[in-house]
Amino acid sequence: MRFSIIIPLAPERKCEVKESAENLDFNKKEYEVIIISGKNPSLNRNTGAEKARGEILCFLDDDAKIEKNILKKADEFFKKHDADILGGPQLTPRDDKYFAKTSGYAMADFFGTSFMSNRYKKGKLNLEASENDLTSAICFVKKDVFEKLKGFNLDLFPGEDPEFFYRAKKEGYKIAYYPEVFIYHRRRPNIQGLMKQFFNYGLTRVKKERALGNKINLLYLLPSLFIIYLILLLPLSLISAGLFLIPLQIYIILVLFSSVKQAIKFRDLEALIILPFIYPLIHLSYGIGLIKGLMKSKKA
Repeated sequence: MRFSIIIPLAPERKCEVKESAENLDFNKKEYEVIIISGKNPSLNRNTGAEKARGEILCFLDDDAKIEKNILKKADEFFKKHDADILGGPQLTPRDDKYFAKTSGYAMADFFGTSFMSNRYKKGKLNLEASENDLTSAICFVKKDVFEKLKGFNLDLFPGEDPEFFYRAKKEGYKIAYYPEVFIYHRRRPNIQGLMKQFFNYGLTRVKKERALGNKINLLYLLPSLFIIYLILLLPLSLISAGLFLIPLQIYIILVLFSSVKQAIKFRDLEALIILPFIYPLIHLSYGIGLIKGLMKSKKA
């Protein structure tokens, strides 16, 4: 058997991706669909991998849709390229509601999520990809490689996939990003969901780097440093309002520029109503989560 599609299902959710996963344009005898329900997605994926019979594991998130030819594209890619792990972007569904769809525009922008924006848009083919490019929402892993790496870390959700890809690359396995292997993935439907998502990303970033014995890259610290700047802005402005307001003014200009750019790119001018607020929500939520993670790690 060529592929085993593994879908971790949250107990309270419907498996939206099941229908498209079971009706692919690929030999039915050459792939299987394994759905594992439970509260820990990493455990679900690892359990599914243990049951899998395929040479290549395909991990998909439950709240998504895939195109019929995804296995054909992945199969052709593995035959053509020397890769151990393959992934692509998780795109915003065309039928997502207003807030979810608009937040997807910000996530797909470099200013919104930096180098991780490749995860949310069709970037360029990259045969030397890293944790910045892939997510477990859509990725293919050779089963023997997955077993050698001992699967996903059960303690790092929702940061288990960057840690897995980091370990894989460190061990010398080849990771590829192929924009034509993609998934339509639901975005968070409201402000609370978006803030919780990026707060948890910041929180688990600390756990991930600590687990690997790494220092946190300055890039990931920038949102937290910006929060500290905002807290100190009032007393600093008493010293020199003109000077210390410059970083905030630059940030506001970047937010407005990026909002207009993404609204034009996606041909959705209505997005301009809330896009200027979504960028700060993403940055501040991530920064607060990272600060909390740093505080927790010091107490531990």
